[in-house]
Amino acid sequence: MTRVLVVDDEPQILRALRINLAARGYDVVTAPDGESAIAAARADLPDLVVLDLGLPDLDGVDVITRLRSWTAIPILVLSGRTDSADKVDALDAGADDYVTKPFGIDELLARLRAMVRRSGAGEGEPPVTFGDVVVDLAATRVTVAGEEVRLTPTEWHLLSVLVRNPGRLLSQRRLLLDVWGPGYETAQGNLRLYMAQLRRKLEADPARPTYFLTEPGMGYRFDP
Repeated sequence: MTRVLVVDDEPQILRALRINLAARGYDVVTAPDGESAIAAARADLPDLVVLDLGLPDLDGVDVITRLRSWTAIPILVLSGRTDSADKVDALDAGADDYVTKPFGIDELLARLRAMVRRSGAGEGEPPVTFGDVVVDLAATRVTVAGEEVRLTPTEWHLLSVLVRNPGRLLSQRRLLLDVWGPGYETAQGNLRLYMAQLRRKLEADPARPTYFLTEPGMGYRFDP
């Protein structure tokens, strides 16, 4: 049974989500604020977190940052904040997806199912090696010449999509949808920024990339 930690300070939303998720076979744990959410995550070891950003004691982005300091558990943000900057802050802090209130329960359930699939996607996959770089998808770990390289959650997500599609041209739209989700199909600036960061960390000469190639006007290609 998949265990979900739902964090929201609105009792009616907690109750509605507990009923709907339990009816579909989820084991549901709830928390009304940030500190109790962090404690519940340590005590109950959920498989997924559904997190509101507007909590009474901590900002939701701070909760994400604290969770990410010790766990890679998938986090779906459920928030009334619609500003794109709030979404970027949450995703950069380590959230895996973002749903804006008011929301449809069917969409939320579909997002949760997708997160469950993605969270197990690396299990059993062999490491990907190119040059001095080793990408261990199962362990979510990257090394260059034997030294571990720290990636942000967004950098890791982008890298994992690229290395799982060796030699294939991936359009900007495809990468933006896969990494940032719906609503970011035209955020090419995000993609350029994170591709530059990956090259800086993993290419011998970031100005003349060997592995992470740009196809002008079309997208990017991982060439191992």
